[in-house]
Amino acid sequence: MKVIAGKVFRTSIRSLAVLGLVTGISPSLAETYLSPVSDFNADLLREVPVFESSVINGEMPPVAKRVPENPYIVKQSQNWKAGKYGGSIRSLIAKSKDVRLFSVYGYARLIGYTPDLGFTTDILDKIDIEEGRIFTMTLRKGHRWSDGHPFTSADFKYFWEDVANDSNLRPFGPPAELLVDGEMPKVEIIDEVTVRYSWSVPNPFFLPSLAATRPLYLFQPAHYMKQFHAKYVDTDVLQERVTKAGARNWVQLHNRKARQYKFTNPKLPTLQPWVNSVKPPSTRFVGKRNPYYHRVDELGHQLPYANEFILSVAGGGLIPAKVGSGDSDLQSRGLNFSDYTFLKGNDDQNGYSVRLWKTVRGSQFALYPNLNAQDSEWRKLNRDKRFRHALSLATNRYELNQVLYYGLGLEGNNTVLPSSSLYKEEYFKKWAEFDLKKANMLLDEIGLTDRDEDGLRLLSDGRPMKIIIETAGESSEETDILELIADSWLKVGVKLYPKPSQREVLRNRIFSGETNMSLWYGNLNGLLSPHSSPAELVPRQQQSFQWPKWGQYVETKGNAGEEVDIIQAQELNNLYVLWFRAQTTAEKKDIWERILEINSEETYTIGLVAGIPQPVALSNKLMNVPEDGFYNWEPGALLGVYKPDGFWFEE
Repeated sequence: MKVIAGKVFRTSIRSLAVLGLVTGISPSLAETYLSPVSDFNADLLREVPVFESSVINGEMPPVAKRVPENPYIVKQSQNWKAGKYGGSIRSLIAKSKDVRLFSVYGYARLIGYTPDLGFTTDILDKIDIEEGRIFTMTLRKGHRWSDGHPFTSADFKYFWEDVANDSNLRPFGPPAELLVDGEMPKVEIIDEVTVRYSWSVPNPFFLPSLAATRPLYLFQPAHYMKQFHAKYVDTDVLQERVTKAGARNWVQLHNRKARQYKFTNPKLPTLQPWVNSVKPPSTRFVGKRNPYYHRVDELGHQLPYANEFILSVAGGGLIPAKVGSGDSDLQSRGLNFSDYTFLKGNDDQNGYSVRLWKTVRGSQFALYPNLNAQDSEWRKLNRDKRFRHALSLATNRYELNQVLYYGLGLEGNNTVLPSSSLYKEEYFKKWAEFDLKKANMLLDEIGLTDRDEDGLRLLSDGRPMKIIIETAGESSEETDILELIADSWLKVGVKLYPKPSQREVLRNRIFSGETNMSLWYGNLNGLLSPHSSPAELVPRQQQSFQWPKWGQYVETKGNAGEEVDIIQAQELNNLYVLWFRAQTTAEKKDIWERILEINSEETYTIGLVAGIPQPVALSNKLMNVPEDGFYNWEPGALLGVYKPDGFWFEE
């Protein structure tokens, strides 16, 4: 048994295999265990200035009664200094649904990633892991929700018994992330601060799911949520609440109220550093500091340092201009590399600086032919690898790199990057050269030889080959990419039409098969190791836009979607199962190599350019923001892994 508490942990290679995080660490380092944080001296605690009057008036307990007995202690380092209280961190969002960034940037998790992608306990005081399959979680004594109510194992019990296993709220059962080789966990509520999740086999996904940008929530604030649950409320009273809220039934009402990640219910207690005080829809969301937040610095300051975190809706296209005018104190979302020159031209006069962080996606953007498209003609074409190869060969990645990214990117497929231990040049370069002659030959070979008067190839049903590529329309970068690709595709008789829409609309159209092809971000993580999950490269997730219905079929245990019906994709699913059961690094690496071989040969997604620097603009007065960082949604939570609750203003 290994006990991990309060700091990054390292464990044996065998255990790291279970956690899915081996990235070439040496055996000696892998056997090193960092010491737990010593008991905290509560005498060091200092009252937060904005709460002083409330404490004096008896409206709020003093800070020593608001933080856990053993809070999470953020230690000073070369790049992180204890700071000062005060101020509001302003940031811009494209639309009101991005209020969820309070959860992303706050990044308070049971277990979280560190900037070097190790794990650290956070909300949890410690976690004991046995054989990679038994996870005993200990909460921090005295930890409270943002409304002051105790956060205990009762909140885990409520989620498991009254939400996850309630057939009304979860018709398909508990979250699919908890399913391991067909087995659901055994959940035990040991005492007020101890919860155990266990399986009969190792679960390599449990900790990464808890540390995710959109985490697996194992708890809900029971004291608040019970008022919306049929098990705990009189039928007439509950119906009155349903009617008042304009909900369809109590299930819809409960689900609306429980959105911890989406942050749309200001009354929902939270464990994040800032509590949203504004109900959507709105153009300005104000996150007020959480009086009961569990992190403190070594000098006894309860975090966050900033009194407020403000998210203002600006619209995606206006964000760079507003940042350039000094309207944001911390901005990465809504900025692209193409904005860098403009931002640098205005930084001195408007009191901000711009840093370039590295990105680790498999491709900045990629094209996703929908193998589950409703249109039978396009479905047939998308499923023919010769068609996918032809479009890839007809894409001038060199031009994209030079025109949009000043030649700083890496031109190739949507796969592992050169820094990955699994990298092979063939994975990155196969079918990725610019070769119009070969592209034309492949399209002819498919039988697309007839053309209309404009030179466009004709589908077998006589329609001209006009591909509508749908995007979220969130940046000019997407439009620029498609305009450049359209020029070269036209040379092989294929007309491209971009179609922007809102993100949720786009996703729903993809999931239903209404889109034939889409442009979306590439794989989340291009720095994979033998022990990294292959889920993005096998048909197991609805969020994989190349095969959404196959993924939905797996996620709903066959209750929705479509069963995989292509041999190579079936092999990928089989390889995933073999990877999951493999016991050694060598076995997992062999399986990974076959997965990457299939993906490179089949070109299920068409990668473009990777490794594009991400601008991060910040006020010159904002401290503790890293000079150099990595920027990624998963893992990383964008800025969240760097703990913005520790950012502070110099004045």
